[in-house]
Amino acid sequence: MNKKFILLFVVIIALCANNSFAQLASVPLASQKILLQSSDPKLAANKKLVYDCWREVLEAGHLELADKYLAETYMQHNPNVPTGRKGFVELFSKFAQPKPIVDTIKAPIVAIVAEGDLVVISFAGKFPDPADSTKTYTSTWFDMFRIENGKLAEHWDGAQKTKN
Repeated sequence: MNKKFILLFVVIIALCANNSFAQLASVPLASQKILLQSSDPKLAANKKLVYDCWREVLEAGHLELADKYLAETYMQHNPNVPTGRKGFVELFSKFAQPKPIVDTIKAPIVAIVAEGDLVVISFAGKFPDPADSTKTYTSTWFDMFRIENGKLAEHWDGAQKTKN
C-alpha cells in the first residue's frame, strides 16, 4: 500500500509541476501606435522606420519602396535571404504581390524596442505542434535591425536554414 501511495504522489506532483510550467500565450503589450512612442525623438524615428518598412515593403509587397528603407549594402543575417538590397528585392519579388498599404502591421506585435541604432520588433505567432498535428502553440518571433543614415543597414532574426 505504501508503494502505491508513493507512486500516486509522484504522479500527482509530476502532473502539477507540468501544469505550473505550462506555456503562456504571446500577446501584444499595447496598441501599435503606443509601441512607436519614445521620449527620445531619434529612437521614435528608428522605430517608425522599421514599422513603416514592415507595413509597406514586407506586408504590402511594395518592393519598389525598398530603396526608401534599405541601405544598398543592407546586411542580412537570415540564412535564407541574400545580403544587399538588390538580393532582398530579387528574393521577395518571387512571391510578393503588391497590396494596399494599411496603417498598421497585420501581424500581432508584442513589442517594439529601440536602443541606440538598434530596433527589435517582436511578433506573436501560432504554429503547428510538431508533436501533435491536431494542436498548435504560440511563440514569439524577433527581428532586429540596425539603422544607419536613416535606413535599415542590417537585419537579424531567428530563422534557420531551409532546404530551398
